[in-house]
Amino acid sequence: MDKHVAVIGAGCSGLACIKCCLDEGLEPVCFESSDDIGGLWRFKEKPEPGRANIYHSVIVNSSKEMMAYSDFPPPADFPNNMHHSQVLQYLRLYAAHFDLLKHIHLQTSVQSVRPRPDFAQTGQWEVVTENRDGQEERHIFDAVMVCTGHFTRPHLPLQDFKGIETFQGRYFHSWEYRNANGLQDKNVIVIGIGNSGGDIAVDASRVAKQVYLSTRRGAWVVGRVGDGGLPCDMVSGARLAVLMHKLMPIWATRAVEKQLNKHFDHQLYRLQPSHGYENEGRQGLIHALLSNLLTLMSCFPLFVITSYQFKQIKFVGEAQFTIVQFFAQIPVVNDDLPGRIISGRVVIKPNVKEFSGSSVIFEDETKVAKVDVVVFATGYNYDFPFLPEDLRVQEGYRLSLYKHVFPPGLDRPSLAVVGFIHGLGAIIPLAEMQARWATQVFKGLSKLPSEKVMLTHIQGNTKEMHQRFACSERNPLQVDYIPYMDDIAHEVGAQPRFLSLLLRDPGLGLRVLFGPCTPYQYRLCGPGQWEGAHQAIYTQWERVFRPFGTRPLQNH
Repeated sequence: MDKHVAVIGAGCSGLACIKCCLDEGLEPVCFESSDDIGGLWRFKEKPEPGRANIYHSVIVNSSKEMMAYSDFPPPADFPNNMHHSQVLQYLRLYAAHFDLLKHIHLQTSVQSVRPRPDFAQTGQWEVVTENRDGQEERHIFDAVMVCTGHFTRPHLPLQDFKGIETFQGRYFHSWEYRNANGLQDKNVIVIGIGNSGGDIAVDASRVAKQVYLSTRRGAWVVGRVGDGGLPCDMVSGARLAVLMHKLMPIWATRAVEKQLNKHFDHQLYRLQPSHGYENEGRQGLIHALLSNLLTLMSCFPLFVITSYQFKQIKFVGEAQFTIVQFFAQIPVVNDDLPGRIISGRVVIKPNVKEFSGSSVIFEDETKVAKVDVVVFATGYNYDFPFLPEDLRVQEGYRLSLYKHVFPPGLDRPSLAVVGFIHGLGAIIPLAEMQARWATQVFKGLSKLPSEKVMLTHIQGNTKEMHQRFACSERNPLQVDYIPYMDDIAHEVGAQPRFLSLLLRDPGLGLRVLFGPCTPYQYRLCGPGQWEGAHQAIYTQWERVFRPFGTRPLQNH
């Protein structure tokens, strides 16, 4: 008898889970609380409490080839970096192509997920739902996949801002922002320099009198447009770059930072992040050389050293040095911010110290006398209130999940969290890979280690993550995109076999090794192998070039 799987949420992660369940012969039932699919990518004119929201101008940060489902290339005529409406269109095409909609129950919210009394023997869950009429229904499922994301509960830390109760203007969280209407000729302060903060500052600056972008730590800013006008992630997202970063982490980091500063000097623009190099000169050079040497040594079994992931090293009789890595925090993706700064339409400021009536004072004691609007782009809290308390245990800032998917303490591995992940790459491939692994575990085709081994892995992974990345309550976890994809693909049995590819099809092997790491690579072999993956990789650049062909050129 087929196992029945509850999928909670019909966004991009939920759709992947439905598809992966069907691939493994499982019977998915998806519960979506809203009246449509798409999750984050479904624009809503009015914010709906408890659901993710986006603003009119949102453009996806990842290019279409890098963010695609691994067995469903995007249409060639779609732009490389899609508007949110086109992302939703792509999700609709995916759902229609694989006939997923019939498995989705709209306007049905999940109230609770609890293990059945015989869970130790069956691994079954009781799921309580509520429909649009307020009627509750109880269901029994053999497994559960949680795909509700983490952009639904705005974090508005008013208690951290002295005098906010005296502020005479209007303030709100970026979750409520739709467009710049109402900001004409206003003085606007945006607090927070994540992707939303950067986007909103740029958007508002086109009509506002003045926009101030307040940041505590700064950020690296990258554009969507790379060398030759091609998508940045397509020209920089190769496995070779990952290898170089692994072998020479300090050199690779400095190379990236140098390239970014060639476009515009982050220090000059007052965007230089606090997670960069704090020391230069001879001692900094020694530190960098030592780091690269030890990392290279760790690649050879002759040496006892197995890893050299660190932020700090002390030299005898000298100061302590901090390594600032570009990769320590996800950069801000924004093509327009430098232009708005150089034109004076956006002014970069430090953190807000206090509010006083209509005035705002910053930590450098500078003051803006009349502020009309403050937008708090201060991130989100995450929670899964329908899950049992013991499944919401944290390790550091993150949920205690084995490889960010499985709770370690269950008698039966029949619950998976999918898409609750953060990396320098698109969410769709990450969530889809997690879903492929989870459904194999549900089917009994892949086995998890013991609880003790999983807990040890979670603790070690958390410690390393906190050492390497700027983790916080707002940014609870981060992974290296390609290494994480490869790790989960190894669990699935779908990691590309490079030597075999080079011997069997040198052209394909070279494209996989030295070209962009597009998701189709994970459909070349193993379970879930897709016969179209070969062609998708060979034609990926054709789909990149197609949208540019809007005007014929003579003699070309």
